[in-house]
Amino acid sequence: MILDAPIEIGLADAEATSALGARLAPALRAGDAILLTGGLGAGKSTLARGLIRALTSPEEDVPSPTFTLVQFYESEPPVAHFDLYRLESADEAFEIGLDEALDVGAVLVEWPQRLGARLPPDRLDIDLAEQGAGRVARLVPHGSWKGRAFGV
Repeated sequence: MILDAPIEIGLADAEATSALGARLAPALRAGDAILLTGGLGAGKSTLARGLIRALTSPEEDVPSPTFTLVQFYESEPPVAHFDLYRLESADEAFEIGLDEALDVGAVLVEWPQRLGARLPPDRLDIDLAEQGAGRVARLVPHGSWKGRAFGV
């Protein structure tokens, strides 16, 4: 599948949400950001978990970084998983290492609205929303994500 425009992908359940993360993993490059939006319980952490496990190991412990704010994973590329829900300003995200993480690897960011206008230029925005009994993921590529292919 080519990300040349916004696309929507139906997700029947948590397994499909995790599988979408795994499909995106091989397309991830150093300097990339995947920004995850959606309400509480929309599947942001589930998608992130699928992507991280695809890059590391299916047994990798991938806790939600809600309280730690960021978790780092040794993978190729290295991945930092940020949860900005408890932050009050964009400056706080950069104080905990968002720029540095992008310099050496890729980032997954839950609650990126906390960044305001300071969004990374090379990013894939993924909005998760309920749809019927499942969910729908709306993917919007920016910067180097435009035209990039990912697994079907």
